[in-house]
Amino acid sequence: MTSPLQIIYIDDDVESRTHLSERLGFAEINHVTTDYVSWLQGEITEPGNRSVVWLGQCSLPISLEKLMQQFDRLDDKLPVIAVFPWPELDQLSEKLQEKIIGRLNPDASLEALTVMMHRALIYRQLQLQYAGQPDLFSPKSVASQFEGMVGHSEAMALVRKMISQVAGRDVNVLITGESGTGKEIVANSLHRASKRSSGPFVPVNCGAIPADLLESELFGHEKGAFTGAINSRAGRFEMANGGTLFLDEIGDMPLPMQVKLLRVLQERCFERVGGSITIDCDVRIIAATHKNLEQMIIDGSFREDLYYRLNVFPIDMPPLRARIEDIPPLVDEFARRLAKEGFGRIRFHPAAIRSLQQHDWAGNIRELANLVERLAILYPDAVVGVSELPPKFRHIAEPEPEIYIGRAGAAPGEHEPATPNLLELPEQGIDLKLHIENIEQALISQALEQTAGVVARAAELLQIRRTTLVEKMRKYGIQRK
Repeated sequence: MTSPLQIIYIDDDVESRTHLSERLGFAEINHVTTDYVSWLQGEITEPGNRSVVWLGQCSLPISLEKLMQQFDRLDDKLPVIAVFPWPELDQLSEKLQEKIIGRLNPDASLEALTVMMHRALIYRQLQLQYAGQPDLFSPKSVASQFEGMVGHSEAMALVRKMISQVAGRDVNVLITGESGTGKEIVANSLHRASKRSSGPFVPVNCGAIPADLLESELFGHEKGAFTGAINSRAGRFEMANGGTLFLDEIGDMPLPMQVKLLRVLQERCFERVGGSITIDCDVRIIAATHKNLEQMIIDGSFREDLYYRLNVFPIDMPPLRARIEDIPPLVDEFARRLAKEGFGRIRFHPAAIRSLQQHDWAGNIRELANLVERLAILYPDAVVGVSELPPKFRHIAEPEPEIYIGRAGAAPGEHEPATPNLLELPEQGIDLKLHIENIEQALISQALEQTAGVVARAAELLQIRRTTLVEKMRKYGIQRK
């Protein structure tokens, strides 16, 4: 949780100081009051990153410029509001004038006080952003929890800000966004930044579990509850006790199951399938979906009461096409991870990056990660240019076509771009088995992509039996897209 805004009101007029302090106290606004001697002698706590100084009347023989320089040395991002009508105000340097974000009448209304506090917060936030420091709404304890959330775009900054605001609150969160935008990463970040971080994080894909098994998966079952239930089994709610339960693709949950989930959310207890003992659960729910739940409510396929139970705090994940400035750091991060896994360190030509930024990315970050992995297999320890990108990712012309002209005089587009010599042994040697497996995976993935996931046609392209291809897909964990 972020600390509250704190007003530091400095005034040598005791009556004015007492009067304004009483008004601030009545409005439950956090503040401290002091005189200039006490302030200059450091008798009060130094301002924090959510402080604003209110300057009242000063009886000391010190100029406003000297006071502002003192504030500047103490904290060069500290916003200041002039409460006393300082005649020297217009004579300050431009830099010091910018720090005085407004003037305020001591008898101003609560509404005017609120407006001025809002202005101070925004000023502070912008100053921190310009300096490249964490947003003032993101405490240090939360800033370290964004592992995997790569990108510096405004859209991602907003997502991080929302996570930091809700992480310390034990409320349900609904994460929306297209497939592949990283909703589970956000859920993980929320869990790690919450007071439940020491507890388990249990994900459940509601769309991947058959409807008749989902109840048992969530709530568990007793021995003999149904055919095949040879032992008692704890469900995901029990496994997540004291932690976070992540319900992915909540929009795919059947209506009868929605009713049972709503009851658990309301009563914080449940029974196993075939059981009669009520089990209490202390679980935070984070749900995610790529579907339009509001439209599903209109269509009658999602319960409105469950929607409002889950949607206490919504977080919308932006598609990759809305944050193209994040593509360079994302590509670099994926390449770095692949290098750690032994794929070789792949790098991208600036023109290739510009080409990727013009792609529509229907599969979002997942599609980008798959592309980088595929290129890392094809071009290990190499630099990928526009001509090395698969055809559908080439959205700009090759900037250096002359370097691709071979002995026969063929230019890019007349043949596939040259690939590294697969028969040339690197000086440092090679893991032959892993190298061959990487090539095999890449070719299988390309065959499936070219045939829209039809395994039989992909097997024909690879000139192997369908059953052989299925076995290889199972071996490498390759899924039809």
